[in-house]
Amino acid sequence: MLFEKLNWRYATKKMDPSKPVPQEKVDNILEAVRLAPTSSGLQPFEVIVVKNKEIKEKIRAIAWDQSQVTDCSHLLVFAAWDNYTEERINMMFDLVNEERGFKNEGWEAYRQKLLAGYPPRDPEENFEHAARQAYIGLGLALTAAAFEGVDSTPMEGFDPAMLDEILNLKERHLRSVAIMPLGYRDSDKDWLVNLKKVRRPKEGFISEIE
Repeated sequence: MLFEKLNWRYATKKMDPSKPVPQEKVDNILEAVRLAPTSSGLQPFEVIVVKNKEIKEKIRAIAWDQSQVTDCSHLLVFAAWDNYTEERINMMFDLVNEERGFKNEGWEAYRQKLLAGYPPRDPEENFEHAARQAYIGLGLALTAAAFEGVDSTPMEGFDPAMLDEILNLKERHLRSVAIMPLGYRDSDKDWLVNLKKVRRPKEGFISEIE
């Protein structure tokens, strides 16, 4: 089932704007992202779901005029924290304590380790670390979309600074790192739809150390 779905999915180049994705499927995809593993469980990124036509048109203008941006049903924007701060780290540790209903000595010691190590670092280094966590979420979103029978395309072809401006992300101390249109393929207009999926052979891709 897993491999069947992964073989079915591809980076859809042309979507049918007349076919909206049911909200239940979108919610399932977003829940998969929310459950994604992240370093120290900090979840240092957010997902912005864009449905507004005018905003999608603005984004398309700074995304190499790629039609998926406007033809998709929902446009997911993955935005990482611009920095690790004491407030953000404490927020996540406090949430864990609240949800679990107790404090753990080892966990609290780990909190102090992160507080001593992350906030003093260069903000750009922290952003790059957070961005890598966002890509874990992106990978799960792609997989979840395939399971829901929803087409998607992972995209970096856009101007991040302009996208941040369009969505006012700087005010939220976020920076965009990737976008992912959700929709349904237009098989008659997508040149890629019927082409064989090609990946490097296992022998040249996976090595084992015993």
